[in-house]
Amino acid sequence: MKVEQQQWSAESGWKKLHEAESLSGTPQLVLAFASTKVVRDPQNYQAVQNLYPGSPVLMCSTSGEIFDITVNDDSISTAALMFENTKVTFSETTVSDNSESYKAGKKIVDGLDKHDLVHVMVFSDGLKVNGTSLVRGMTDSLPKEVSVTGGLVGDGADFKETLIGFNGQIGSGRIVAVGFYGTHIKIGFGSLGGWDTFGPERLITKSKENVLYELDGQSALDLYKTYLGEKAKELPGSGLLFPMEIRSKNPDGTEVELVRTLLSVDENEHSMTFAGDMPEGVYAKLMKANFDRLIDGAAGAASLSVEPLEGSKPDLAILISCVGRKLVLKERIEEEIEAIRATFGDQAALTGFYSYGEICPTGVTEKQCQLHNQTMTITTFREI
Repeated sequence: MKVEQQQWSAESGWKKLHEAESLSGTPQLVLAFASTKVVRDPQNYQAVQNLYPGSPVLMCSTSGEIFDITVNDDSISTAALMFENTKVTFSETTVSDNSESYKAGKKIVDGLDKHDLVHVMVFSDGLKVNGTSLVRGMTDSLPKEVSVTGGLVGDGADFKETLIGFNGQIGSGRIVAVGFYGTHIKIGFGSLGGWDTFGPERLITKSKENVLYELDGQSALDLYKTYLGEKAKELPGSGLLFPMEIRSKNPDGTEVELVRTLLSVDENEHSMTFAGDMPEGVYAKLMKANFDRLIDGAAGAASLSVEPLEGSKPDLAILISCVGRKLVLKERIEEEIEAIRATFGDQAALTGFYSYGEICPTGVTEKQCQLHNQTMTITTFREI
């Protein structure tokens, strides 16, 4: 497996990462991560396509682009992937609103050849898709031994429009799945947070999918504002700094703790919309940042992601971290990338983006995935 990485900015144009491979053939996949305004301009998608004629280009809008150990805004970060013995296929669909998310998950999986399929990586619109329903649709249609990772693409901290470009078309509401096949590819994954809980645990007494109305029979929005104090005036943006943890269950009935990010509030309905489902009957608790634990969480996710590689170091790591972590860590944001580099060593190519939601199994041996928020989620690749 070979990876060539390049970066574009308005100030310096295109430059190649000096440690990166130089490819002599046609990559099977080119990933490109950029801000919404950069993705919206079709000339930028075409510029990436011109770098790799004949290769499938998958371009995602972000809340920050990861290029090696740097985190950038309004750039283009590309990773061209060339496999020697691994087949790669694609499936895509489009939704108009989040009510179509479950069917979209099933449809996108049904568009992939299942024979010898070992892993699916999905890149989804971050605002029109209910990530929980998307994941459920995918896992209901996949063989149990096939793992899934990926993320919901971002739009900075604006939450207005997220975009995906693929097959020369750019738009919102798009979902693209990438299938990886065969015994020569080893894929690992890990996802950890690092946030601290605070305040009492409260029962979700009224909700509908990812819209939360009541906690302990009281207005969830009013309770939330009480905890935020002065920061309540900055909602929904300030909500990224105070996610909620829910105690949910895996498909096998085991309990799992998941983090949910606030996307929007409705003052008339006294409701809060999250990136994933907030089921009635489960318990929720507020969370706040712990800087050192966030960075330790990134390093821990890296360690988890190499366990399935059978003692080998990865050739490539795709990092999908939450926009909330970026807003909290601010000038320290690259510390979580540096912690990952220290875990992997210098040989691994690092690419990725800051997202509106991360998709990953909850354990190394558990293949069925969940939607996460406010985590660093890592997918590692090594071809043997």
